[in-house]
Amino acid sequence: MKKGMIIAIVVGLVVILGIGLISANNKLVSMETEVDAAFANIDTNLQRRADLIPNLVNTVKGYAAHEQEAIDSVTKAREKLAGAATVEDMAEADSQLTAALNNLLVVVENYPDLKASANFTQLADELAGTENRIAVARRDYNDAVQSYNTAIRKFPTSIIANLFGFGQKDYFQASEGAQDVPEITF
Repeated sequence: MKKGMIIAIVVGLVVILGIGLISANNKLVSMETEVDAAFANIDTNLQRRADLIPNLVNTVKGYAAHEQEAIDSVTKAREKLAGAATVEDMAEADSQLTAALNNLLVVVENYPDLKASANFTQLADELAGTENRIAVARRDYNDAVQSYNTAIRKFPTSIIANLFGFGQKDYFQASEGAQDVPEITF
């Protein structure tokens, strides 16, 4: 009877350990999926902004054709963002695109007819709304990354994370100087 009881206790412990292992793994999979979904939301919003830019650029070209340098910098930055593969590359390209757009909008200040254009005003409003969506998506992504990174570092989940190859995720960080937003008025 003692031998049977010891076997039952060992089997019970193995079952409990197995359930804990499966539960922790499933939690990490769910958290990693949340990070991936939040990143996809950033990507979707950045793509929406990138899709608005050609219309904005064409509208500005019609009024300010000799401002080619500002127009070209927006186009190049947009192309760089479209080719970004990693979180770091995307954050850097996003920062460059934001700076180029800000520069373009400063150029627009010199063209009152353009600022008064209904098409430009609508595009500028859509762009501002998209910028807000991007900011929310970045915050949501970084919150998901923080939760995930914290979970994979806590004991005993850290053992399971290492065992099954769950690694740290990168935050979406603004590049240096991105906090210095120029004031633009229309």
